Parts: sequence; structure tokens; C-alpha cells
Amino acid sequence: MSEGIVADFVGQFHTASIAGPEPVTGRILLSKQRLVLAHDGGKTTIPLSAISDINVGTVPPSMREFFSDTISLAYSIDDDREIAVIESGGTNVERFKTVLFKTLLEGQTVKIKHPAKVGGRVTNADVHNARLALASGVLRFRGRAGGFSIDLSNVTDFARETRELAGTDRPTIAVTHMDGRTAKTTLVTLPNARKLNLLARYLRLEYESVMKDAAELSVAPEETEILVSIYSAGGNVALNDLVTGDVASMQVVLDALREKGLIADQGSGLVLTPKGQVVVTERVESVNT
Repeated sequence: MSEGIVADFVGQFHTASIAGPEPVTGRILLSKQRLVLAHDGGKTTIPLSAISDINVGTVPPSMREFFSDTISLAYSIDDDREIAVIESGGTNVERFKTVLFKTLLEGQTVKIKHPAKVGGRVTNADVHNARLALASGVLRFRGRAGGFSIDLSNVTDFARETRELAGTDRPTIAVTHMDGRTAKTTLVTLPNARKLNLLARYLRLEYESVMKDAAELSVAPEETEILVSIYSAGGNVALNDLVTGDVASMQVVLDALREKGLIADQGSGLVLTPKGQVVVTERVESVNT
């Protein structure tokens, strides 16, 4: 590999060229053009342009006994769709996921409408071109009209839709995220369907991580009541309006919610964090269904 290497580590992997279901141990090298999985018996070279999907933690049934912490790549060479499964120790898989997505998507030209919605209000924002950049946990968009970022830990929802952008119906990703105490929706589309699919996968993996953290939280009824009160007030409420009755008991509940990362102090009031927004939305929807 003559081009610059952006990742180089040792792990286990399996590809279609390896006989049997058992993985082999070898070297995993990623450049800006290709991924190479090299072992004593040979190597598999995957052009990055051939990768159509990436998943974390999902292993084909025939290989589940051999893998645990994995990243799986779907790719096509000569019209044959193949799967490569990679596993490594420590934090290698998580770091490799970030580097791989960054290598695949960095610098792509996208069309964006930002913000398309503020709260529940549809805006008349223009659609314009921007360059996409990925940093650690952040999507950045830079164009002639300026730039903005979406902190992926602030994403509360996203969906793939068909939207009219710049006079044409296009496959689009609608990303809802918190900007301070305000929910905003940004519309993003790429001219390349494969790249749009990869961006959607990256967002889904990040969003599922937030959802998993939220689902694993134990939230007591009195804590849920506070979250719903803040949610009903538009995501922000003055502390004096919230604290009634036994102040000491209420403070214990508020401290527990702060410790769980579900609320935060803002000025003289309290706001839902993105994780708190996810938790309370899930609770409200479960009550309404």
C-alpha cells in the first residue's frame, strides 16, 4: 500500500476468500483508497468505493460462535456482494468504525436545508451546498453561507424521507437535534445513493448508542414526573415553578436526574438534555399508545 495509512492494527477477520467459518488473525490496514485484510494465507483487498454498508455488533449466524465485538462491512466486487467481519481487542473496533466512516464520507458535497424546522415551525431556509466533515462525535457542514455543526450526542431522532430540495424530490436524511434548549431539524442529501446510505448508517449507529444508554437507565416514577413537567413546558422550566412541597426531597430527585445526565441547569431553570429528551419522549409515547 503506497498511499498514506490511516489505520493499522492486528485483529481477527473473516471474508469470502477464507475457507470455513473460522476467522483468521492478521493485519488490518486502511488507506484513503482501500481496506486490506492480510494474513499468512493471503489477503483480501476491498476498494472503499465498493463498500455499501457498515454495521457494528451484527455477525452472520454461521460465525456468531467465533466473534463478539465486531464491525461488519458489506461490499460488492464484480457484482458479487460479500461480507467482511472484523474483530479486535480493546477499543480498536470503535476507533476503527469512526476512522472508516470519516475516510468514506469526509469532504463529500451535500445539499442541506438548515434549519428546516425550529421546534414545530417549518422555516423558509434556503437549500445550499456544503462540504461534510466528521470529527469525534460531530458532523460539520461548511459552505459559502458559513458553517455549522451537529453534536451527535444531541441527536434525538432521524429519518430517511423523500423531500423536495432545490426543486427536485430527493432521498433525504432528516436529523432532529437539540441546539441548547431548542429542537432543530436539518435536511441532508447526497447525490450518491451509496454515500447517503453510509451517512444514514453512521447516524443510526450513533443514535442507537444514545437510545441504548437511555433504555438501560432506571428512572423512578417521581423522576419521570419531573421529566414530563420539563417536557410539557417546552423543554425548559424555571426551578421555582418546578419545586413544590418538600424542597429537600425534590432536590434529591433533581440531583439524581442530573447525575443520570437527563437534565441540566441553564440560568435559573432546568432543561432536558438530549438523553433526557429521548427518555421522556419514549415514556410519553408509551403512555399514549
